[in-house]
Amino acid sequence: MCNTPTQNTTAPHHFIGEVVLSTEQIAQGVQTVANRINQQFAGEKVVFVSVVPGGILFTADLMRKLEGQVKLDYVSCHHTPGSRTNNSEIIYQQNVSINDAHVILLDDAIESGGTMKRVAAYFAAQEGVKSVSIATLFVKPGRIDLPFQQLFAYEMENDDMLIGYGLSWQEHFHNLPYVAKLVSEE
Repeated sequence: MCNTPTQNTTAPHHFIGEVVLSTEQIAQGVQTVANRINQQFAGEKVVFVSVVPGGILFTADLMRKLEGQVKLDYVSCHHTPGSRTNNSEIIYQQNVSINDAHVILLDDAIESGGTMKRVAAYFAAQEGVKSVSIATLFVKPGRIDLPFQQLFAYEMENDDMLIGYGLSWQEHFHNLPYVAKLVSEE
């Protein structure tokens, strides 16, 4: 599952380390998650809610693989990658009705899970929501217990700091088309 990208030695690219998910593996993972959603929620009313900004790339790729009617909205809850505690405001303006619908939260990854647990609980508490699930490309092994169904393609072997495909470091590297390890400055 590892490739090494061509590295540019000028800043900030020297922070990009070993590739842990290539563009091909990402495409396969997105298809895997889409297949699970298409099978499990066929014929059901589903509202997909992208957790922005990290979930934007995964959301865009996943939307093109889903069958049936797709209703899409977004939510924001700023967080620090790897932090298990987050008291940031959940910003959701509900542009699409979630009444009598299964809500599927879309994000790039579940790292520690603290923010996602809060966001999922927020949606579960909304009147009329049938269920809440979480769909991501991958999860990390050290995540907290999330009492919600998780649909993902990959489980990482360790808790390395990762960048790319929506995951950022100091607000950079969201746009990498692969997921790589972050090379620390130390």
